[in-house]
Amino acid sequence: MTAPADRRPRGAGPQGSSARSDEPSAGSAAAASAAADRTTMASVASPGAAPSVRSEVGALEAVLLHRPGQELTRITPSNKDELLFDELLWLEHAQVEHDALAHVLRSSGVEVLYVEDLLAEVLADPSRAEAMVARHVTETVCGPQAVARVRELLLDGGPGTLVEHLIAGITQEEVGYVGGLVSAASSPTDLLLAPVPNLVFTRDASAWIGQGVVLSPMNRPVRRRETDLVRTVYRDHPRFADAPVWFGDAPQDTFPATFEGGDVLVVGERGLAIGLSERTTASGVETLAARLFQAGVVDRILAVDLPKVRAAMHLDTVVTQVDVDTFLTYPKMTGSVRSFQLTPANGGAMAVEEADTFAAGLAWAAGVEHAATIEPELGSIRAEREQWNDANNTLALRPGEVIAYERNVATNEILDAAGIAVRTIPSYELPRGRGGPRCMSCPVRRAPLP
Repeated sequence: MTAPADRRPRGAGPQGSSARSDEPSAGSAAAASAAADRTTMASVASPGAAPSVRSEVGALEAVLLHRPGQELTRITPSNKDELLFDELLWLEHAQVEHDALAHVLRSSGVEVLYVEDLLAEVLADPSRAEAMVARHVTETVCGPQAVARVRELLLDGGPGTLVEHLIAGITQEEVGYVGGLVSAASSPTDLLLAPVPNLVFTRDASAWIGQGVVLSPMNRPVRRRETDLVRTVYRDHPRFADAPVWFGDAPQDTFPATFEGGDVLVVGERGLAIGLSERTTASGVETLAARLFQAGVVDRILAVDLPKVRAAMHLDTVVTQVDVDTFLTYPKMTGSVRSFQLTPANGGAMAVEEADTFAAGLAWAAGVEHAATIEPELGSIRAEREQWNDANNTLALRPGEVIAYERNVATNEILDAAGIAVRTIPSYELPRGRGGPRCMSCPVRRAPLP
């Protein structure tokens, strides 16, 4: 491990000791306080709070979350693979852990926004609600004979109930028998509208770069409705009025040119690192790069060719940025990857050059002379176990301070020894979904780096 010479002394983070767990626990006064916080602060837009993200580590000011809800109860042993889950989550405990994440964010001065609350505000407009339901509930989704009844059921409730159904889905039993083949062939618990349980990982459906956003053309069909939910928020909520969409709002911005937000790291003011993963294709990255270069948003992108395995689902499962020039990496995955430096060329073309090493490529993209890496011992069984439980998926609150899962003790100790302040959150249930603090958050605004 190499660390910068000017690293802050161990334990000297702006929020106190380096490795601490200050989250609310189930049934505690702090947990009640976190729930009250959510009610009163869910979607309060402050004046002049325009979106802007020009780094991974600038002081986090506003973030978009989704508190897990009834959609997790739709996951069963028979459909978990289709819904991209390895295990079944205990909803109530997952909610407590997610509330702990929100509590740490708020205690650090971060404004916490919730997708479901913003979407409900948008869908309070009946015409927008009808348009949304028409897009999500179609003949090809639930059959021609059931479509009218399903739409009616969704629109009969208020906007909050509508959003709950759009996220949690709806079963045949909830709709009732309406005739037609789909209804006749379905059991009462069959889903006529599939849930979107992966929405808890708000990082993936969109990513803010500069003052604009990219909307992800998701690789897996079960996740594609997520993008439309956040697209509707960004397009119609006054909070995001006039924010440009760099990619994802045109009819051709779809599969097979896919990328997901977990593969996009804003490593520097003018540079990105993007993973070529099992979810993000080379054509997706090249198309996104061309759009960003054309708009003048960035001028250098590092494309990282990851192993196409679930353990390296996205780039942020094997590397995250913890300081301006420092990255937490997992060398078993990153030690031998190929990386390509993309830059704009004359006539709208793109120059591609292979980087000497992964670390050198990160430094180039971040615009720093040298990129330090913090990494566990190569081949360590404990490191492999912790990486599987998202030890590398940290969320930076500010330079040198991150949120991490408390269960990843060895990795947190390595960060602590390198002078990185670690704020931990409980992690019994949420890691079962294969995503950490970074996966569960979409930064909307970060302060510029000095």
